Amino acid sequence: MTDPTAPYLLVMDVDSTLITEEVIELLADHAGTRAEVAEVTERAMRGELDFAASLRERVATLRGVPADALDDVRRRATFTPGARELVAEAHRRGWVVALVSGGFTAIVEGLASELGITRYRANGLEIDEGVLTGRTTGPVVDRAAKATALAAYAAQEGITPDHTIAIGDGANDLDMIAAAGIGIAFAAKPVVREQAPYAVDGPRLDAVLPLIDRVVAERDRGFVSAEGA
Repeated sequence: MTDPTAPYLLVMDVDSTLITEEVIELLADHAGTRAEVAEVTERAMRGELDFAASLRERVATLRGVPADALDDVRRRATFTPGARELVAEAHRRGWVVALVSGGFTAIVEGLASELGITRYRANGLEIDEGVLTGRTTGPVVDRAAKATALAAYAAQEGITPDHTIAIGDGANDLDMIAAAGIGIAFAAKPVVREQAPYAVDGPRLDAVLPLIDRVVAERDRGFVSAEGA
């Protein structure tokens, strides 16, 4: 059996999980397309639309937005209550923390840096002559890519699957939530709450800690019982 004292890997979604906003909607404010983008985002997060296709559709509306709008969006993005405390406690416990986002690297890297997180994956935004082109760069971080990232981070750190934790709110997070040893829906869409093994309604992100501790304690008791059998 797995050593219960080994470290954990905590992987979190970003938009509407680590932060309260959807970054693409903040960017859409600069294009005058927020209502259109928000409607598509909501449908994608409910699982009604293919994420990659919906991302292309939404990013296309950002064509011509000045690249410095990214700085404004970063300033406007706000951490979910309890997010800083959760990450600080995870680091105190020696856990590996990573972010995997269907949002954009230009925003995620700043958020990660502020929290002392060095592992993250997100989508690239193509910029030409100082404006957004309305296209992404590189592979799209969709639900399959999120699960792949969780497995890759675990392998890199030598962490077994049962010592992984995934937290997210939308349909794009379902694969990594299912793949994790402890998969948690946080303030999630109904489809995610129904399918996730565990759910926390919020509003504080660090409210997941008592749940995680309870699950770990239950597993540790099973470990002890099996070892003593």
